[in-house]
Amino acid sequence: MSQNPPNLRPDLAHAHVPDVRRPRSDGTAQPTIGMVSLGCPKALVDSERILTRLRAEGYAISPDYKGADAVIVNTCGFLDSAKAESLDAIGEALRENGRVIVTGCLGAEPDYITGAHPKVLAVTGPHQYEQVLDAVHGAVPPSPDPFVDLLPASGVKLTPRHYSYLKISEGCNNKCKFCIIPDMRGRLVSRPAHAVLREAEKLVEAGVRELLVISQDTSAYGVDRKHDCSTWKDREVRAHITDLAREMGQLGAWVRLHYVYPYPHVRDLIPLMAEGLVLPYLDIPFQHAHPDTLKRMARPAAAAKTLDEIAAWRAVCPDITLRSTFIVGYPGETEEEFQTLLDWLDEAQLDRVGCFQYENVAGARSNALPDHVPDDVKQDRWERFMEKAQAISEAKLAAKVGSTIEVIVDEVDEEGATCRTKADAPEIDGNLFIDEDFETLAPGDIVTVEVEDASEYDLWGRRV
Repeated sequence: MSQNPPNLRPDLAHAHVPDVRRPRSDGTAQPTIGMVSLGCPKALVDSERILTRLRAEGYAISPDYKGADAVIVNTCGFLDSAKAESLDAIGEALRENGRVIVTGCLGAEPDYITGAHPKVLAVTGPHQYEQVLDAVHGAVPPSPDPFVDLLPASGVKLTPRHYSYLKISEGCNNKCKFCIIPDMRGRLVSRPAHAVLREAEKLVEAGVRELLVISQDTSAYGVDRKHDCSTWKDREVRAHITDLAREMGQLGAWVRLHYVYPYPHVRDLIPLMAEGLVLPYLDIPFQHAHPDTLKRMARPAAAAKTLDEIAAWRAVCPDITLRSTFIVGYPGETEEEFQTLLDWLDEAQLDRVGCFQYENVAGARSNALPDHVPDDVKQDRWERFMEKAQAISEAKLAAKVGSTIEVIVDEVDEEGATCRTKADAPEIDGNLFIDEDFETLAPGDIVTVEVEDASEYDLWGRRV
């Protein structure tokens, strides 16, 4: 069961190895972790992943108990003999080092481990990489050093420094016939609440001014975990989008919610927007309005109730911005169904709207539906839809002229500053442009402007 090389196994080292930790730029030594990896090759790969993550965060790896600030024991629990060996390894690590974190298959039985070894620092189950890292961070805090660390504290980002996407879950439990994402990414798997909040906090500390919360179904966050609680800042936080939004709203950055399905509990988010904890912005993929079309899509057929929900949201938070996407030309869509969508859009008066013409996707169940709509009809309906959506957007933006609002600066060049309001997500919504008194601005600045002009999708303003 001793799979990895002896020079990386503190339980197989026979003598203390001299301290080879590199000094940090502040004169302190690297934090150091030991790893005892038991069991099958799959467990060995898990150990490698954990060590890779820790190494990237600046931790050194000790081949000796005495040279480690803490020891991780990756256990096996397949057979009784393996369980006994795992308990023995934990006991040895406790005797030789005293600071032990247990993970792996036997970690699925935490009471069994703590019953034999109550002094272990933490117990996590198999594949729980984030929980293992949490335990290490708690026992041996990382010591970031920007001059020598392999990764910046916030990780490697492809977005500008002042905003960042924050993924809270993978997969999706919905079964929309036009979508193959559940087949590609599996069912919903939510991250622990404290792990999401820790990442959000690190991003803000690294200079991020706007957090864009994303997933396949943000409203469903935590359903797979039965909305379990985890400890954050000495308090219990549920794995629930309302709790998550409330906590993130206290970090000092803009928080923008994407891909929010209009489940009933979404109404609990709206007061947070009215209070200013979360941006008054909801990105909700309605897709259509006619109940028969929604039924063929295998989506909830509740367009009328959706209008009631929108009215209720606006009653609580009048400034809320609603963005959505729609599909026209879905198989079986009649002219009557399309007209219902146009009428619904007239009543809903959404602020930001995108529209796609339906097309088959390999593996999607909608491919087999009857009565596919001809391409020229799809194009005609798309043009009519976008004409109405553009008129709504133009009227709403014109109403903002003369108002005073906050904007975040995205880019500054010799001609002016390109900014976004709280109603605009990066790259998918509009912009606000400042072409005077912009020379001192920098990306990430949040400034107050008076809106002076508007077009169909963009605004112009001056600094106040």
